[in-house]
Order: sequence, then structure tokens, then C-alpha cells
Amino acid sequence: MEKLDDLKEAYTLLGLEEFAPKEEVEKRYTTLMRRERSRSRAEVESASQGDDFAKVTAAYKLILAYEDRKITDAFNEQEYGKFKGMAGRAQKIDHFWRYYKIHTFVAIALIAAIIYGINSYIDKREYQKYLASLPPIDLSVSFYGTFMEPDNKDSKEMTNAAMLSAFPEWKRVESNIVFVPQDDMNQYAYLQKAVVTLMSEKPDIYIMDRAMFEWVGRQGALLELDGKPEISGAGEDRTRKLTTEDVPEERIYGIDLKDTKLDKDLPLIKPAEDLIIAVRVNAERPDKALEFIETYLADGAAQE
Repeated sequence: MEKLDDLKEAYTLLGLEEFAPKEEVEKRYTTLMRRERSRSRAEVESASQGDDFAKVTAAYKLILAYEDRKITDAFNEQEYGKFKGMAGRAQKIDHFWRYYKIHTFVAIALIAAIIYGINSYIDKREYQKYLASLPPIDLSVSFYGTFMEPDNKDSKEMTNAAMLSAFPEWKRVESNIVFVPQDDMNQYAYLQKAVVTLMSEKPDIYIMDRAMFEWVGRQGALLELDGKPEISGAGEDRTRKLTTEDVPEERIYGIDLKDTKLDKDLPLIKPAEDLIIAVRVNAERPDKALEFIETYLADGAAQE
């Protein structure tokens, strides 16, 4: 990889003005990275394109290092600038005391970590025994969006029981909630958590509001439902379509179960509009996920 020592060249490679704000640098690099991934998926990447993106990455790292140095220099100036000619010595003395103070805290933290680790190991063994005593999971569900549990310590168990009640032959349904507000100053932080959960956890179905349905769908995480006999009875008013990067034509990826038995039975604070259910593309139990949709669709049709 070519090393870029010239900041001006680094900003130029990213297509930015010199010393553009860090937020613009992050945004621009993310855009270029997505383009590179798209080329890779299309299998049209050439050696020169790979080298070009390597240069872009090197430029991005150089700019980040420059931004970090600016923050460090500003901090040192604020902390030690008042000492003027003695600033260097004052900084060394400060670092010396901080070094030994940190060692003390590290030792205390290490002891606490050992105690915590022992307790966690014991708790984990007990929890594993508890899980082993439970029947196998029939369906796992993740709620994404403006869903919240009421102020009730048993609300999760009540939610699982509500969904399980519609399937007499099933023994166990497990669920979790990933809360993401639609209008909030900290929505980005919630979305970051949602990304981590989306990558690390693989439920069979997602139940979402419209905003999260569109967001999760764009990640390519949902199973296309066109042609599935289980949803053949869903009318246009209930089917929800999306386009993705890989499939530019609109396809059915979700079913709106608002005002069905599921909507009425769930003991959750739910979005005012849309209760969209979708199947994860690599669900462990896709047949039961589709059965879940079919059952509540049939109930909704009967009520209508």
C-alpha cells in the first residue's frame, strides 16, 4: 500500500476540500467503501481498482491520525500551556503520577474482575442448567422499532406466552426488543446498537414498524415472500414491498399484521401504525416462521 504523507493529497483522494470536517471525512469514506463493496459483489473489481481503494484507505487513516494529533495537541496546550517553558517537565511529572495511579486502579480492577468472573462463571453454569431444562425453541422473534415493554418484570414472559398461545403444538417462543425511536436526537446511537444486534443475532422473524422494516430490508436481511403459499391470502393492503441493492424490482418482504389477534394480544407498547412481520433470510426455522404469518393472516382475514 502506498504511504501518503501529504495531507492535501489525502483530502484530494477522498474528493474533499483540504481540512474538511471529520464528519465529512467519515461520511465520504463510508460512501467510497460501499461503492467498493458493490463492485466486489458484482465481481468486476480489477487490480487497479483494488489499488485505488487501498490508497483511499491510506488517505483516510492519515487524516484520522492528523485529527487525533490536533485533539492531543489542543489538550496538552490547555493542560500544560500555562507552564510555558516548563510545560514539558510538568507534562512528564503529571504522566509519572498518572502512571502509578493507573497501576493501583488496574490492580484493584483486576481483583474485582477475578471475583466477578468467578461469580459470572457460577451464574452461567446455573443458567445453562436452566436452559437445558427448557424445551427446544419453536420460534425466535426480534421486535425492532418503537416497541417497549410495560413496567412489569414479567412482561417478556407475557409476550412470549401471548405468541405461543396461538400454536397449541409449540412448546417455546423466545423474543427480544431492539428499541429504535423514529424521531430522536440520539437515533444514530440506537441504530448502531441495532446494527450490532442485526449482525450477531439471528431470529426467525422480525416484527417492526415501517421505518425499521425499510431499514432492515435495505440491509438484505429479509426473506423474499413473493410466491410463498403461506401468504397467498394476504391482500395488497397487508403486503409490504421493498427494493434492495441486489434486487432493484419491488418484491414482497413483509406482511402488516396490524389489527389482528397478534396486535391485540401482545402486551407491549407498540407503534400506532404498522405491525410488519418479516422472515430473516437465513432463519433457522423458516417453516415455523411462515406458519406464524399464515396463522395470524388467517385470523385477520376472519375478523375482516
